[in-house]
Amino acid sequence: MTAASDPSTAKEAASKFKAVHQKIKDEVSRVIVGQGDVIDGVLTALFAGGHVLLEGVPGLGKTILVRTLGEAVDLDFSRIQFTPDMMPADIQGTQILVEVEGGGHELEFQQGPLIANLVLADEINRATPKTQSALLEAMQERTITVGVRTINLADPYCVMATQNPVEQEGTYPLPEAQLDRFLMKLIVGYPEEAEYGAILDRTTGNEEMKVSKVSNGEEIMAMREIIRGVPVPDHVQRYAIRLVMATQPHSAHAPVVVNENVLLGSSPRGAQGLLLAAKVKAILDGRFAVANEDIVGVAHPVLRHRLHVNFQGQADGIDSDRVIDGVLAHVRATGGQG
Repeated sequence: MTAASDPSTAKEAASKFKAVHQKIKDEVSRVIVGQGDVIDGVLTALFAGGHVLLEGVPGLGKTILVRTLGEAVDLDFSRIQFTPDMMPADIQGTQILVEVEGGGHELEFQQGPLIANLVLADEINRATPKTQSALLEAMQERTITVGVRTINLADPYCVMATQNPVEQEGTYPLPEAQLDRFLMKLIVGYPEEAEYGAILDRTTGNEEMKVSKVSNGEEIMAMREIIRGVPVPDHVQRYAIRLVMATQPHSAHAPVVVNENVLLGSSPRGAQGLLLAAKVKAILDGRFAVANEDIVGVAHPVLRHRLHVNFQGQADGIDSDRVIDGVLAHVRATGGQG
C-alpha cells in the first residue's frame, strides 16, 4: 500500500483489510462473548505476522478463543497441551520405523504439532526449558531441526500461547529471550456482569455453535502485505524509538520509575512490535499512515512482557503496566510526540 503516493489505492487497500478483519472478528464473536480488545489483539498478531501470549486465570476462554479462530480461518491448526514430561520430539516430530511393502522396515519422519500454520500452545509455562527452546526456534526462525534435518515452516505461521498467572507449582517461567519473541502479551480479564447470561446461554444449552470458514491463508498473507505497506512518518518512528529507550534503565530518555524499578528494558524488537501493531490500529481507525496515538494505543500489549521489574519494584507493587504508564507520560512531557 502506497498511501503517500496513491491515496485512492491506499483507501481501497484499507477498506479491504477492514472488511477481512471484521468478518473474522464477527465469526469469532459468535462463540466468544465480549473480550473485544483481546480478539482485536489476537487478530493484530495474526495480520502483523507475530505471535501472541494470552495470560489469564482458567475458565476465561483463552483456549476456545484461539481454537475458534483456527476454525474461522482455513489454516492448518494444531493444539499442544504442554506438560512437564513433554520432550522436544513430542512437538517437533521424530523418526519412526514403519513396515514397507514386501517386508522389512524403514525410517519415516512423523511430523509433530509444531508443523502447522496456527499453533495453540496451551499452558506454555508448563513445558521444560528444553521443550520451550524447540518452540522458540519455530517462533523465531520459522524452522524446526530434528537431528540433521531442518524443516521450513509454511506461511502464515503464528503461535498463540496461553498461561495461568496464578498457579506456579510445576511451571517453568518463560525466559526473557522467549518472551521477547511474542509480538504482544494480552491480559484476559473477567467478563462483565451483563455478559454472563450470554456465556451461560451458549455453553449450557443444547445448541452447538457452528463456526464457518470465512478466510484462508492466502488472504491472511495478502493482508500482511497491506500492513507492511502502511507508512510511518519520521516523527512517529522517533516517538516509538524514544518510548523503547525510555524503558531501558539509565538511558537518555528513562524516567525515574524506570531507573528505580526496572532491571531490563525492551530491546529493539519492542520498537518493531510497536510499529507493526500500530499499523494495524491505524487502518482500523481509518488512517492511512501511523500516528502517535496508534503507538500509544498498542504500547501496553507490545511492551508489558519486555520489561523486567526488579525486586524493589515488585515489593512496592509496581508492575510493567504501571511502568509503561510512567514512560508514556514522561516521553510525552519531554516532547517525544513531536
